[in-house]
Amino acid sequence: MKRGKKIYSEQENLFKQEPNVIVPRHLEEPLASRMRPSSLDEFVGQEHILAPDSLLRKAIEADRLTSLIFFGPPGTGKTTLARCISSTTHAAFSPLNAVTSNVEEMRRVIHQAKIRQVNQHQKTILFIDEIHRFSKSQQDVLLPDIESGSVMLIGATVHNPFFALTAPLLSRSLIFEFKALLEKNIVQLLKRAIKDTTRGLGNLKIEADPEALNFLGKVCEGDARRALNALEIGLKSKKAVKNKPISFSLKDAQESIQKKAVVYDHDEDGHYDTISAFIKSMRGSDPDAALYWLAKMLYAGEDPRFIARRICICAAEDVGNADPQALVLAHAALGISEFVGMPEARIPLAQATVYIACCPKSNAAYLGIEKALKEVKEGRVQEVPIDLKDAHYDGADKLGHGQGYKYPHDFKGHYTTQKYVLKDMIFYEPQDSGYEKKIKERLALLKEKKEG
Repeated sequence: MKRGKKIYSEQENLFKQEPNVIVPRHLEEPLASRMRPSSLDEFVGQEHILAPDSLLRKAIEADRLTSLIFFGPPGTGKTTLARCISSTTHAAFSPLNAVTSNVEEMRRVIHQAKIRQVNQHQKTILFIDEIHRFSKSQQDVLLPDIESGSVMLIGATVHNPFFALTAPLLSRSLIFEFKALLEKNIVQLLKRAIKDTTRGLGNLKIEADPEALNFLGKVCEGDARRALNALEIGLKSKKAVKNKPISFSLKDAQESIQKKAVVYDHDEDGHYDTISAFIKSMRGSDPDAALYWLAKMLYAGEDPRFIARRICICAAEDVGNADPQALVLAHAALGISEFVGMPEARIPLAQATVYIACCPKSNAAYLGIEKALKEVKEGRVQEVPIDLKDAHYDGADKLGHGQGYKYPHDFKGHYTTQKYVLKDMIFYEPQDSGYEKKIKERLALLKEKKEG
């Protein structure tokens, strides 16, 4: 074993046991680095691209890979998977970072790869982190050697490669999107780090509160590195007491990541109660309360897309035609939230929330469809009037389909009296609120023409 450094008794250290303990150098690395999976079997998350029957998994196991581009949020396993591929395929691993690297260094690494291929018959994975930082000309330098197979490129980026990378590089690569890790994935990695006696903290007696681990799983937004760093710093700040386990409580987790826990679960009462309060605040025209519940959900790590979908429903159900722009704005907030993600998504979400809370309200359209559905479900289903039936096929005229239909645009005001159902019914009853008041007035005028 390599000689490490001495930890003296006066130091308060996570690994303190007795004076002059020799700590292996590999334990001086950050926990997140030590716990990096070394094989596909250890890899956690990204099941959508690494399932047993997936293209990528089969290509890795068969050692039939071409160049790859991994993109997605930080801490989701891009670098780790590249190393696992190297381990599985027994390829040499040559990492570069586009922030600090240059063309000269790339050429040196590629030259070494060619020598290795000839002398040792071993492939080389050229891993370039933050590859989007390379200019167009720097990316073009890679093309001949990727084409010839001198190296297998794996590029990692947090940006969409279709915007950040050149078309020639993209055309020579398979592209895989990494998703933020699920809460259960993060908790699994934290538990593994606590139990692992070789690379993790398994040699220490640690009692971790499940609430603390679940809290880190939620607030770290799918970033495993951030969660492991928080666990490590939280434990390092604790004073070890001889013959007593080291506790890691919810308070420790909050302090380690500098974020307060809020009572909010993603599939139980906290979740449903908060979204209920949020919608009812918008419906009740209280923008301040609505913003508070929005802030609580965002702070607790709720998916902004879920919030945006509920805003869209509220705009249609509770504002309706009193202000048709509400649904337009809500839909825009949904699209922008998906496009930009957090933390910027909070801004369009807040704008839509305030607008809908301040809008005039009408649930007439919502009540209308509910009444119509009840009629279809419980009443006798009406036949389509013969003059409204489709007449765009050969033989329809022989059946009388479409005969007698009045085309509204042929008449003054683009309106003429005509029956569109065999039995008259009223489902939509516009209210005297906002723009819907104008709709009500127009329908009243049309009704007078019909009766006249």
